[in-house]
Amino acid sequence: SNLMSAAKRSSRSGSGARSARVRSAKPSSWTFLSNHAHVLLLIARDPDIRLRDVAASVGITERSVQGIVKDLEAGRYLRRIRTGRCNTYKVNRNLPLRHPIEAHRKIASLIALVVEG
Repeated sequence: SNLMSAAKRSSRSGSGARSARVRSAKPSSWTFLSNHAHVLLLIARDPDIRLRDVAASVGITERSVQGIVKDLEAGRYLRRIRTGRCNTYKVNRNLPLRHPIEAHRKIASLIALVVEG
């Protein structure tokens, strides 16, 4: 019952989790495109790019980039061509964008807008 009354006092005083949250002074860092889109666009721009360089440009870990590349390969958006110790990537520009809102457009449209535009 002591616990219950403490919870009631806390909710009345406004000192719950919601009011305890402090807004960061740092501006929000969201972007309009996802990390998957960023990785795909960088590879479309430079098919021989190293994943380490992709990671540095996107601002994520190399491990995250590897996971995204696997996702893109599994979805047939990207094909990896092994050349000795290096990889070259081929983007399938004919596939549609994935979300229903933009599925009427192909990957080629996004690449044209951002990379070639």
